[in-house]
Amino acid sequence: MFRTLALSAVAALGFASAAMAAGEGGHVENVRFSFDGPFGSYDQNQLQRGLKVYTEVCAACHGLRYVPFRTLADEGGPQLPEDQVRAYAANFEVFDPEIDDFRPARPSDNFPVNDAVGAPDLSLMAKARAGFHGPYGLGINQFFKGIGGPEYITSLLVGYTGEEKEEAGTILYENTAFPGGYISMAPPLFDGMVEFDDGHENDLHHLAEDVSAFLMWTAEPKMMARKQAGFAGVLFLTLLSVLLYLTNKRLWAPVKGKKID
Repeated sequence: MFRTLALSAVAALGFASAAMAAGEGGHVENVRFSFDGPFGSYDQNQLQRGLKVYTEVCAACHGLRYVPFRTLADEGGPQLPEDQVRAYAANFEVFDPEIDDFRPARPSDNFPVNDAVGAPDLSLMAKARAGFHGPYGLGINQFFKGIGGPEYITSLLVGYTGEEKEEAGTILYENTAFPGGYISMAPPLFDGMVEFDDGHENDLHHLAEDVSAFLMWTAEPKMMARKQAGFAGVLFLTLLSVLLYLTNKRLWAPVKGKKID
């Protein structure tokens, strides 16, 4: 199964032109993620479930080259205990130029690169893909719903119809979210494919949403800090505007109150 996915990973998530037929962008459903909106935040349990889906399924073909293992323990992320992070990292091997050989990964290492078959790296995929598009030059839809990267990933993973066709010796799979309608990546997720430790539902839709949320975190690990800084900045500018307005009225009140002959 992994071999089939590996051979088709070149087109995974929309990056292989060979898999695309002429046509408009696919259909992307809006998903109510916990991190949506100016006050949204990541769901720690969902990120841990998404990490498990990535580890057991996606890691067979796709890497996370820009994500250090140590960030799995960071606040606002999956927040794994440090001993679990060390144990998790040790399951991967990285090349160490100092010993000119492979060794078990450490928390200070990044996830290994996995592009042997041209599979796209997923570190920034949730930011690289725009699922929602507004009128040209306005982006009104994006203003209300966001860019839609995780929604696109979710829609892609659940968008397989079961229809197949062969072109130039390659099997293509119909997908309602993929631009052009057909993709060369076989369906990677199925109902009950991954068992969660917390007993959470593991049907196809929940698996897709959980791994999409995790990939949003890999692309935006500091989203919560950015939102807090943005809120503080808006609050400060609002207060400053009020003070400037009152100061302006006080300074000009004597002048505006006089009649000029």
